[in-house]
Amino acid sequence: MFSPAARLATKRLKEISRALRPSLPLASSAAAARSFSTALNYHIDSPDNKPDLPWEFSEANMKRVKEILSHYPSNYKQSAVIPLLDLAQQQHGGWLPVSAMNAIAKIIEVAPIRVYEVATFYSMFNRTKVGKYHLLVCGTTPCMIRGSREIEEALLKHLGVKRNEVTKDGMFSVGEMECMGCCVNAPMITVADYSNGSEGYTYNYYEDVTPKRVIEIVEMLKRGEKPPVGTQNPERIRSGPAGGNTTLLGEPKPPPCRDLDAC
Repeated sequence: MFSPAARLATKRLKEISRALRPSLPLASSAAAARSFSTALNYHIDSPDNKPDLPWEFSEANMKRVKEILSHYPSNYKQSAVIPLLDLAQQQHGGWLPVSAMNAIAKIIEVAPIRVYEVATFYSMFNRTKVGKYHLLVCGTTPCMIRGSREIEEALLKHLGVKRNEVTKDGMFSVGEMECMGCCVNAPMITVADYSNGSEGYTYNYYEDVTPKRVIEIVEMLKRGEKPPVGTQNPERIRSGPAGGNTTLLGEPKPPPCRDLDAC
C-alpha cells in the first residue's frame, strides 16, 4: 500500500509525462515543452534589447564595480562576471539586456560570448523583462509533491498572465526556479523585489505557502506592505516541526568525562 505522499508524487509525474508526451502533435508538444521551460535559450533583437543600445553602470554602481574587481587578481578579472551580472540586473530593473552583457565583457576584458554563456546558464539571470516583483515558484520534486503546481496556477490566474509574462502595470511576473534549498519547508516561492532599484533590492523566501497565502502575499505587495518572510505556517518556528519540538526538549547530557580519550 503506497503512502499518500507516494501516490501524490506518482500523480504529479504522470501529469508531467502527459504534458511532454512525444505522441502529441508537434505544435502542442512544443507548447507543452515551452510551458515547463524557465527562460529563452536564444537572443532575438527587439527595440529595447539589442547590441547597439548604449548601456553603462551608474556612477554609484561603478564604485561597486571597482570594489568587486578588487577582490580578484588583475589577470583574473573574468572571475567577477557573476557579481557584475547580478549588479547590472539590479540596476536594470530585474533583467539583463544584451548591451549590459557587452558592457561587462569590456570591463572584465573577455569576448562577449564568455559573458553570454554565464548569463544563459544560470536561471537567476533574466534576459527578458520581469515585473518589479518577480515571483519564482520552486519546481523541484519536494515542492512539486507538496503542491507547487497549484501555487503557480493560483498566481497566474490571479494576475492574469502566463509564465514569464509581465502584468500590464509592470508590477508582477511569475517564473520557475529550481531547488531553493528549503525542502523541509516545501512548498515555497521567492520574491525578487526590484521596486527600489539596486540600492533597495531584496530577495525574499516565503515558505510553507498555500494557493490562498501566495495571493495574500501578492495583495500585500500591491499595497506597498512587506509580508513577513520565512515560513508562512503560524505553527512553525523557522524549520521546526509544526506544533513545536517533540524531542530534544532539555539540555543534552554531557559526556561522562571531558577528556574523551580517557573515557
